[in-house]
Amino acid sequence: LLLLSFCSSVLSSPLLQSHLAAVPFNEGTARSEMLPLSSAAYSDSPQTCLSSQLKTAKLSKQVTLKCDYFKKDSCSGFTFFDETREVIGFSFRGTSDSTQLVSEITDTLFDSKVVFQDGGKTSKYFNDAFIDVWNGGLGNDFSALVAKYPSYTVWITGHSLGGALASMAVAHITSNDIVSKEKVVLYTFGQPRTGDKKYADVHDNLVTSFRVTHSKDIVAHIPPQFMNYEHHTSEVFGDNDIREGSAYVVCGKQEDKRCSDKNVLNTSPDDHTHYYGKEVSGWGHDGCP
Repeated sequence: LLLLSFCSSVLSSPLLQSHLAAVPFNEGTARSEMLPLSSAAYSDSPQTCLSSQLKTAKLSKQVTLKCDYFKKDSCSGFTFFDETREVIGFSFRGTSDSTQLVSEITDTLFDSKVVFQDGGKTSKYFNDAFIDVWNGGLGNDFSALVAKYPSYTVWITGHSLGGALASMAVAHITSNDIVSKEKVVLYTFGQPRTGDKKYADVHDNLVTSFRVTHSKDIVAHIPPQFMNYEHHTSEVFGDNDIREGSAYVVCGKQEDKRCSDKNVLNTSPDDHTHYYGKEVSGWGHDGCP
């Protein structure tokens, strides 16, 4: 992990001083809607979280499959719809435990990147996990929701590994015109670098997205840049406890020294597991009370 824990800690500031000043990042949406959706993906019963925090959102389909060499490790995602908010979307589960994290890291270190079907190259582990879950039923169910609710906004989210899968999913659905990019809203939490520079560029041309990073979050720095990985824009960085009302800065570059890239070898697993005052996976397992 020392090899892979890079950077992270910098100023806290109200909104931003970048060319993305007009982009509508919404802290309330991130905290009160996208985070509960990300946490719900850790549960085998996502509807409990949806009913607790979003009230009118309904689970459509959950897909959970084995996704690596360790038999107990799984990758998972679910689709949902909300007729009150006029939203459809999906959320991907993050890394389930330390064993799965080891598998992610070793696959990244020892396996070459693979060509992502919609442009650039990504981690083989992330690519395999996304394709398995998407082709395992999530993609078909999402297409059915699009057909049923063609005018609805699309919300996509995920924490940790789930953020990487959400990133790939949004690139896939917009590049293949399953939905127009103007309808898509992507928020991730503690997302690792997902692919190379070309993948980041392809992603940024397809959708506006926000990667929320909690201060010294260790996972935001893996895989490291020296392995030719690059974050896509835009990072929303809080160098604090990022609770309601905390200051944050939005950085407009793919890798920006004003945000988490400013720290070197000063990272924290605890900052990765906690967002907006919640222990993301545990809160989801408990039904998001």
